[in-house]
Amino acid sequence: MELEKMRNLSDEELKHQEKTTAEQLFRLRFQVALGQNDGVKKIRQLRKEIAQIKTIARERELGIRGESRTAAETKKGAR
Repeated sequence: MELEKMRNLSDEELKHQEKTTAEQLFRLRFQVALGQNDGVKKIRQLRKEIAQIKTIARERELGIRGESRTAAETKKGAR
């Protein structure tokens, strides 16, 4: 999933996406361990996606993204 699409998800949808992706990663790792699949590239992609989801969730928790947008909008409005 693209980063911009992830940012537009609600908190609940983001948690659901993280859970789904983590489950996919578990199943893929299990298949690789059994020798049924050679999905190293897919494993890397899923790990990256989970990290991005967790980063977005943490940004929201800290209010980082919201403050940046608000400050940028304030500067545009002041001109």
